[in-house]
Amino acid sequence: MISDPSTPMPTPRLLILASAHTYRLDPFLDAARKLGVEVVRGLDVPPAHTLTHEDCLGLDFRDLERSIRQAQAYAERLRLRAVIPTDDATVALAAHLSEALDLPHNSIEAAEAARDKHRMRTLFARAGLRSPWFRLFSVTDDPAQIALQVRYPCVLKPTCLSGSRGVIRADDPAQFAAAFARLQAILLKAGLREMLVEDFIPGIEVALEGILTHGHLKVLALFDKPDPLEGPFFEETIYVTPSRLPPETQAAIRATTAQAARALGLREGPIHAELRINAEGVWPLEIAARSIGGLCSQTLRFGTDLSLEELILRQALGEEIESVQREGRAGGVMMIPIPGAGTLAGVGGLEAARAVPGVESIEITAKLNYPLAPLPEGDSYLGFIFARGETPAEVEAALRAAQRELQFEIAPELPVGVVNG
Repeated sequence: MISDPSTPMPTPRLLILASAHTYRLDPFLDAARKLGVEVVRGLDVPPAHTLTHEDCLGLDFRDLERSIRQAQAYAERLRLRAVIPTDDATVALAAHLSEALDLPHNSIEAAEAARDKHRMRTLFARAGLRSPWFRLFSVTDDPAQIALQVRYPCVLKPTCLSGSRGVIRADDPAQFAAAFARLQAILLKAGLREMLVEDFIPGIEVALEGILTHGHLKVLALFDKPDPLEGPFFEETIYVTPSRLPPETQAAIRATTAQAARALGLREGPIHAELRINAEGVWPLEIAARSIGGLCSQTLRFGTDLSLEELILRQALGEEIESVQREGRAGGVMMIPIPGAGTLAGVGGLEAARAVPGVESIEITAKLNYPLAPLPEGDSYLGFIFARGETPAEVEAALRAAQRELQFEIAPELPVGVVNG
């Protein structure tokens, strides 16, 4: 059968996957509009709901086979060029859908390894990367017995939750028992049953944002994390770029990240890596097969005012990303931590915080009259502060000054059985 050349070819679209509570969808949609690219949103919806339009496809992220069938049926009508994950919950699904649709992608095994901290640790160690002692345990194991097997200080963590949720340091058996019980409750609530225990890695921590093309890593930004992350919980606060580390240290970080990506089998698309540096060298903590989380990508601008999401979409369309030069000025973000459990009753000091020299914007993402959960049970922030300046030190100072101006009124949680008023 010979096709009619006068018949217009269907417009290619990008399928962008987004879970229910992600911050990451809107920046990708903004980038698509700026580039003139058509996208379809792949949204996580309950199985009883049907949602299929040209620009929206409802998928049940928990039912892989059904999601594949839905994507295939959509692609028969409207051609898809690539599937893009926006957060951790969509990474493995993107690989499965891309495989089924014969689209460029990371292998399913690599995508799943990037979501499983135990598998990741195993592959890092196998590849000869610096790795701590680690072991996998079950929530049904006896913590008293485990406490005798591990070395201190150690870190307990879920194998697949994100945002430092459930990550707890223990310095002795008593702390281990308390941390085990706390993590056990978090895991059971999330429907999970395994936890990873590993040696605590001392040192400073950095984050690397990069993009892979046929296995070749291009570094987009290296972020310093100036606040020490030593536990007992590991709440990230400030990211500042460019890094103030010596050039030789930055080169070692780039090399380690590239080796870690190869160890997982990652070859295409954005990556977000977390690493620690101490006197022994560079230690990879983990690599996510997606871009930086939250609203933090607003910190990054490239070339002639390109966003991170525009770079990712361009690569997904098959364009060569020749230059990824970040803008000349320093930039940074503060993820405003939640100080305690309760309900957000009010926010003050916004005008003064926004007036701090260097501050570009402040986004309060926590909702008034909604409950707040700090780490390790929680996985969100009060909001984000963004700043730019001539030097990283100026940016860091602006972020801290703006935070000092903010006042958050948090009504404490009432004990069970107590009625207010």
